[in-house]
Order: sequence, then C-alpha cells, then structure tokens
Amino acid sequence: MHGIDLDALNEAELIELHDAVVDRLHFLHQQKTTHALLELAIGERVVFEDNNGQTQAGIVIRRNRKTVTVHGDNARQWNVSPQLLRKEKRPDEEQSGKLVPFSRKA
Repeated sequence: MHGIDLDALNEAELIELHDAVVDRLHFLHQQKTTHALLELAIGERVVFEDNNGQTQAGIVIRRNRKTVTVHGDNARQWNVSPQLLRKEKRPDEEQSGKLVPFSRKA
C-alpha cells in the first residue's frame, strides 16, 4: 500500500479519506458494469445463478443502466447484474458460422 498512517489522521481527515475511497470504488464498479453491459446483446442467450444457487438460462431482452433484463426459460423475468451473466454456449451454435461450404469446379 501507499503507507498512509491512519493513526496520524484526525476525524475530518479520516472522513475525507473514506469519501475518496468510496467514490473511487463506485467509479471502478461502474466501469466494470458498463463494460459487461457492452459485451451483451439483446437476444443473446445467457446463464446465471439465482439467489438459491440454481442455474437459470434465458434471453437478454433489455439492457438497463445497471442491470440486464433476462426472460428466463421458465417464463420468469429477471433483472441481473451483467457481471453475473455468462454467455450460453450451445452445441449447435459452436460450429455455426465457422464452416463455409464450397463446391469444386471440375
């Protein structure tokens, strides 16, 4: 760390330091959320774990300011932090777009 001597700070200085730390942490969290939001497209399939630890899957239907709205396969709608979402890899999509058919001319 930078070697800040907390014992040497008075109450006002500690409050100022606290506010600066909270502001910086908020900024970093906002940056991560924005980056994660930009990585997701509407219509994309995603998976995440709900509050009970169950894996849920669904389709992104809306990108909000801080969350993503997901229409779950169970017909439930979820507002999820984009950092908790993973893009779903489906076996039929893994090869899609990678193979290009062509014909040989005789």
